[in-house]
Amino acid sequence: MRIGLLGTGPWARTAYAPALAGHPGLEFTGVWGRRPQAARDLAGRHGVRAYDDADALLADVDAVAVALPPSVQAEWAVRAAGAGCHLLLDKPLAVEVAGARAVVEAVERAQVASVVFFTTRFQKEPEAWIDEQAAVANWFTARAQWLGAVFTSDSPFAASPWRREKGALWDVGPHALSVLLPVLGDVRRVAAAAHGPADTVHLVLDHATGATSTLTLSLTAPPAAAGADVELRGEAGVRLLPRGSEGAVPALARAADALLTAARTGRPHACDATFGLRVTEILATAQALLNGDAG
Repeated sequence: MRIGLLGTGPWARTAYAPALAGHPGLEFTGVWGRRPQAARDLAGRHGVRAYDDADALLADVDAVAVALPPSVQAEWAVRAAGAGCHLLLDKPLAVEVAGARAVVEAVERAQVASVVFFTTRFQKEPEAWIDEQAAVANWFTARAQWLGAVFTSDSPFAASPWRREKGALWDVGPHALSVLLPVLGDVRRVAAAAHGPADTVHLVLDHATGATSTLTLSLTAPPAAAGADVELRGEAGVRLLPRGSEGAVPALARAADALLTAARTGRPHACDATFGLRVTEILATAQALLNGDAG
């Protein structure tokens, strides 16, 4: 499968480009970016073509990986689907429900495959754990803490304008939801949402299985306190999400495997654009509560 990359930022450089270049089932074809020199630099590093015209790239490939801010990802995904490209997307799918819904509609119209890269869902140990817990009945409650130190460390993502604007709810909230939803079921109601220190937010969710979950999300945790934990409690006892032993590049390779399979079989992956839309809807509801807009 010929695949192109849209984006040249830190995530594109450190994760997407290496994963695409090293995947035996992909032919990494080229890079387009909003900064032409950055596209040339990244393309040169991997021996592929830098495109000045994004539409020319879309015309040359079977699939596209999108490593752009979520504020613009949706419009590019719609454009790529319209060109007949399968989509490897990042989370969150969009920062507005309308944008995420437009991606789903474009995917359905074009009959292309889509996979949204929720990192934890494509890491070997967490993925197996999620599948195992999803088969267990009668979970009572869950606690998820996704505490990043993006804004309190020398993280390359600290300068990200969209993270500065949207904060932890939209950056790490998708990760927490990607673990909880397949185990506890869809969210029937965002029961509560409250602000914590800086960009920290706290959510209480009511799930379709009758279980409840609490989420604490932050990008401003002290570095010594950073980390991600998920704890389930129910009739089966207490279960803790294991750490992934691999980084983003191997996980992205598995996401690419999932895209290849979905494209070949026509069967949607669990983390497709429709799932990405549902995550966006839940986050938008929580944002409305935080803003005091929900009645």
